[in-house]
Amino acid sequence: MNLLLGKRTIHLAGCGTRQLLARRVKVAGRKGCHQYLRAWRSTLPLIYLSPASSAHQAALHRKAMLRNLASPFSTSRGHPSRGIASARPHTSVAWMLRQKPTDAAHAQFLGLDKVVINGYIQSIRNQKQRSFAAIGDGSSMQTLQALLTPEQARGVSYGCAVRLTGSWKPSLKPSIQSHELHVSRLDLVGPTNTSYPLQKKYQSPEYLRTMPHLRSRIPFNAALLRFRSDAIAIVTKTLSEMAFVQTHTPIITSSDCEGAGEVFHVSTASKGKPRGPEDDFFRSPKYLTVSSQLHLEALSQSVGKVWTLSPSFRAERSDTTRHLSEFYQLEAEMSFVESMDDVMHLIRSILTPIARSLGTSQTGQDLLYASDQKEELRGRWHGITLDWKRITYTEAIKNLQASTHIFEHEPKWAAGLQTEHEKYIAQMVGVNARHVTPVFVTHYPRLLKPFYMLSSAESEAEGETVDCFDLLVPDFCEIAGGSMREHRLQPLLAAMLQRKLIPSLEPSDDQLRDLKWYVDLRKWGSVPHGGFGLGFDRILGYMAGVPHVREMVTFPRWVGRCDC
Repeated sequence: MNLLLGKRTIHLAGCGTRQLLARRVKVAGRKGCHQYLRAWRSTLPLIYLSPASSAHQAALHRKAMLRNLASPFSTSRGHPSRGIASARPHTSVAWMLRQKPTDAAHAQFLGLDKVVINGYIQSIRNQKQRSFAAIGDGSSMQTLQALLTPEQARGVSYGCAVRLTGSWKPSLKPSIQSHELHVSRLDLVGPTNTSYPLQKKYQSPEYLRTMPHLRSRIPFNAALLRFRSDAIAIVTKTLSEMAFVQTHTPIITSSDCEGAGEVFHVSTASKGKPRGPEDDFFRSPKYLTVSSQLHLEALSQSVGKVWTLSPSFRAERSDTTRHLSEFYQLEAEMSFVESMDDVMHLIRSILTPIARSLGTSQTGQDLLYASDQKEELRGRWHGITLDWKRITYTEAIKNLQASTHIFEHEPKWAAGLQTEHEKYIAQMVGVNARHVTPVFVTHYPRLLKPFYMLSSAESEAEGETVDCFDLLVPDFCEIAGGSMREHRLQPLLAAMLQRKLIPSLEPSDDQLRDLKWYVDLRKWGSVPHGGFGLGFDRILGYMAGVPHVREMVTFPRWVGRCDC
């Protein structure tokens, strides 16, 4: 669209009459006066143009106004919203850092001459005539520099919660930060004292885990929290576009689908009192779920494709960098699926958008800002977007046996893969164009996997295998596992008999006990289906570059620790 002002023609790139974002175009006159042109009858924002503005600059200003629209609690012009008094309208630090007014008039036009920032003091430097405070609010790894008077800085210390009102202007020292907040009013909302356990100096992750209620105030931990939120949003969008139905499965269950017996019992027994039958609230023993798989299988035969992101609980006494007693699993099931390839493709379709988003998002920039291994972190993200390697379990064992690497546990076909084996496979097999990709290990021995997995069409010479896979990455090793499920009644009963879950191939309802409902699914309209479970905390930890899965959980629980 072209706008004519005197002898000047202003072209607004990309703006048709219907798409025009501006109500008026404001053009600064040579002598300081301003002229206005009405371009469209709307209440949408103004576009500010200096006399020297080019068409390209006009387009940039138009895009800047779009960013203003995204400012939390702001109107289209960037002013704090005055419609919700109780919300104490304010602007986030992350949004403010993106605003780059060129002069006072531009700042006033964008509504940055009077802004409100709510946040916490990350550091403060007091000088004779002024003080400089670094303000963070959890929206960015970087802090906002606020310029205070000595009177305003009095009584302010590290960790204090403050509300700042002021103007956003070019910085006096642009080498440190291009813009800063000149504070006209400071409200001390929440003071601290010398007993505050968080300090400006470095504090180890181990120490911070002792105070999970406070550690999210550390900028890096806040960045991990935002990353988790972004990842959940991407997963939800991806699966929704693939016509998956999100569901919530029960936390209290009657079965242990993994068959490992490492479950938490639900009981109403009083402390110190021996547990008896009367303490079974549900008339029989129940447990905290170890997986949502069995329930998802039931639901998938109703609506086709289902998924859930739900907590799981395992009473493992493993005190490693990869284990938690309470963790989140992303699980999905698909009906009318006859190939394990479809299940593996689904996992890749979910994780690839998360990795790609990190290359362009503010969250990704924050993770890089905090990392000492930036190139390695970028390599992890890029590796997830490449083709993933695939190897059978039998091939993996042969590679391990042929390796000159000395393992603590000798690789044996019937013994399974130990953590050291998984790390070796992830590092050696996953190399792709100088990047390490995730690795699928497929077709494990039947005796190493749960009863519900479908037998492979062709078994290995060493023994029978099943159509299943584990997904391995460096450091965190196994992050996902999936399989085709046995959908036929008699083969399922035979597998249960082999595991001594039932006494015969024609068990009674009492003998089936808590698995009766699961067996019933094979009697009426059962179809081929498959699915997976993904350790959500582990894959996020791998993408974030943290060494311990406990950093990815706000309130981690592991053997011996359940704080808060």
